[in-house]
Amino acid sequence: MSERPTVLFVCVHNAGRSQMAAGYLQHLGGDRVRVYSAGSEPADRVNAVAVQAMAEDGIDIGGAEPAVLETDTVRESDVVITMGCGDACPVFPGKRYEDWVLDDPAGMPIEDVRPIRDAIRSRVEGLLASL
Repeated sequence: MSERPTVLFVCVHNAGRSQMAAGYLQHLGGDRVRVYSAGSEPADRVNAVAVQAMAEDGIDIGGAEPAVLETDTVRESDVVITMGCGDACPVFPGKRYEDWVLDDPAGMPIEDVRPIRDAIRSRVEGLLASL
């Protein structure tokens, strides 16, 4: 792993879980880590309830835009975290892969998204400590 590790968060729509995880890692890791997020079938915009949930924790992901998963982004990453995207993510030897099983916040009310947000924060903190 490089001095400044690169982490890629991947979910299907790149509108909720992966955006929240990227927001937390960027916030908590600062310039010590490079952060990407992408989706196998990106949505048009980030989930408004995910934006609201993150804002409650002082993190603004409102300017984020869903991005399509590119093979080159996986290749450039040291750690790839998948969240329910199945086999859409290419696998390269020598990379660290983790699959985080988390509910998709799409269509959920804020009170159901908060526990997902909190679980993501906890996992990101553990990830950051391991880098």
